[in-house]
Amino acid sequence: MTAHALRPLSVGEILDVSFALYREHFATLAAIVAVSSGLPLLMNVYIGASGGWTRHMGVLPLYFILTVVLGSIGAAATVYVVSESYLGRSVTAGDSLTRAVPLIGRLVVYSLLFALIVALGTILLIVPGVILACGMMLATPALVLEAPLSATGALRRSWNLTRGARGRMFALALVFLVLIYIPIAGTVFVLSIVGGGLAALAGGEASTTTVVVSAVAGIVQMLIYPFLYCVITVAYYDLRVRKEGFDLEVLASTLHAA
Repeated sequence: MTAHALRPLSVGEILDVSFALYREHFATLAAIVAVSSGLPLLMNVYIGASGGWTRHMGVLPLYFILTVVLGSIGAAATVYVVSESYLGRSVTAGDSLTRAVPLIGRLVVYSLLFALIVALGTILLIVPGVILACGMMLATPALVLEAPLSATGALRRSWNLTRGARGRMFALALVFLVLIYIPIAGTVFVLSIVGGGLAALAGGEASTTTVVVSAVAGIVQMLIYPFLYCVITVAYYDLRVRKEGFDLEVLASTLHAA
């Protein structure tokens, strides 16, 4: 497998490289997302078809735990696949998931801390929340690829790595939202409206079409997240190349091995 060129990238190039990695390893990434998000998706579809969450509030804590834990494993495994591919090495979905499992505790703590910190910043004022999110968005690859970082250590590492580059992180996130997430989320929203209309025509009961629409919407959303972590991982390496000479470090390692 050929490594991608390690050099400073523009925002557009980060997205281009991320899409190339996503396309090249779609089967592996899809397998990871099926393992990490399949059960929560099935639960959501089933509960939606059997009266909605208001009738199944007792299951909500289990759904939340599964979503956070399995989602964290999926994110870590995806980062590992993208990283190995970016550096010219191959890896399977099974290897990536195996590597991610021991990180569960730190990943969950990081996810909760990230959500809490950004939420508090947003409550105080929207701008601090955005700055905090941009400053800590590289914590997942830092935690996965720079073990043994703690959850707080990964957040600190991301904050330091993005210092002076948070404008770029914001631009990258904005382009991703405008070009990728919003169009897909809009399509999912339209599908949900159509499904709700069909349910209303059926007398308020969940029809087969409604369940199918809900499942398709869930699958589409699931497939967005691997691409998001492709972008985050490539951005992580871009900043390491820019600020730490990571490309020279890899070159030196390669020459030493030879």
